Amino acid sequence: MLKRLLLIALPLTLCTALSSKAQKNWNDIDLTNATSVDTIKEGKYSLIFIDKSPDLNPEVKSRLITTFFTVYPKEAKKYNKKTTRKVIFFFDPEYDGVAAAGGGIIRFNPEWFRKNPNDIDVVTHEVMHLVQSYPGDAGPGWITEGIADYVRFTMGVSNAAANWKLPEYTSKQSYTDAYRVTARFFYWVEKKGNKGLVKKLDDVMRKGTYTNGFWLKETGKTIDELWKDYSESPALPK
Repeated sequence: MLKRLLLIALPLTLCTALSSKAQKNWNDIDLTNATSVDTIKEGKYSLIFIDKSPDLNPEVKSRLITTFFTVYPKEAKKYNKKTTRKVIFFFDPEYDGVAAAGGGIIRFNPEWFRKNPNDIDVVTHEVMHLVQSYPGDAGPGWITEGIADYVRFTMGVSNAAANWKLPEYTSKQSYTDAYRVTARFFYWVEKKGNKGLVKKLDDVMRKGTYTNGFWLKETGKTIDELWKDYSESPALPK
């Protein structure tokens, strides 16, 4: 059972009382009118859950927390054991995306979860971005997002309930489309005799050493050649 404690002494970085218009820094979190601020600890990982939404479903909140402690340690163990051990979930009604991650913080749009209460594996995707922690010039963004969705596909806990799945191949797609399109391509490449490729790709991205030559070195083919093979026989191997 997870241990849940109400924060008594908040870190200074969370006490900044700024209006949304004044917030220029991703790390500025206005706790004014927060519904709840909880610290949850399990093993060596800590989650601070800040909720400013007026009606977040308690069951959804519980599932999001459980998903974090289920997938984040696994992602860390496989991809980056040095990833941050303290993570902040911030349910921010003024954030109009779905979710975004950076600097140990993940902002969520409460409205998304009101409409999509089963999309719990948004957590799986977003915490992978914390695990990635790539430098700004690491490489193409489509790789970053493709890896995150690959991890959601391979480590997700409730994708089927959210009707989230990898799309079937179409001729209009490109490996640079990112997200699920790229994730499916990565999964196909791995299953075609390149086991561990995504882990290697994640590693060179984090080290800032990625080049297009990565594909030829690791698979014997350029990425365009791999995509051509994929387009000719896109069925996912079992």
